[in-house]
Amino acid sequence: MKYHLCLFLLTAWFCFGETESGFISLFDGKTLKGWKASPGGKWEVKDGVLLGTSHKADKRHGILFSEKEYSDFFLRVKFRVLQGNSGFYFRAENRNSPIRAYGFQAEIDRTQNTGGLYETGGRAWVARPGQKAIKERKYQPGEWTDLEIHAVGKDVSVRINGIVSTELKNDPGRTKGFFGLQLHGRQDMHVEYKDIRLKNLVR
Repeated sequence: MKYHLCLFLLTAWFCFGETESGFISLFDGKTLKGWKASPGGKWEVKDGVLLGTSHKADKRHGILFSEKEYSDFFLRVKFRVLQGNSGFYFRAENRNSPIRAYGFQAEIDRTQNTGGLYETGGRAWVARPGQKAIKERKYQPGEWTDLEIHAVGKDVSVRINGIVSTELKNDPGRTKGFFGLQLHGRQDMHVEYKDIRLKNLVR
């Protein structure tokens, strides 16, 4: 009995942070471990959720950056936006400027542009969700929503509630960088994220 108990505990220890097959958790639900906030707004953990808030008087874009860079990956996360304009940056550059994050973000806001691809410091809007995707994905602002980002080489796709919202083939944008959760400057912000899971596809 003691042998089996030790084996179980050892297995659990090695698997801590692993969710479904091949995925690891990037957020432990308790701390900001693995993430670093840039100046602007406030990021905290509350009831197992990453909570971001800021006031419109703050002109800075408060970004919660991953401590590591990633290139090819499959990412899943849940979000909800109660106020303001957010975004999930990926393959982004962390610059010492008021905007901070440069590169692609999957748009996250209270409009049907959510799930679009916006390139900060570059081409601005690159792709917006089409009417067919908007109808099928049933995005309801303020409710918990599933976001998936799949990036391999120069191919990128974004899904909202399991429906492809935007997709790019052979895109010339960055192929490696940080993840970043955005608090948009000069806006009252309240955004929440949880269940951030990653499958690293780098071979």
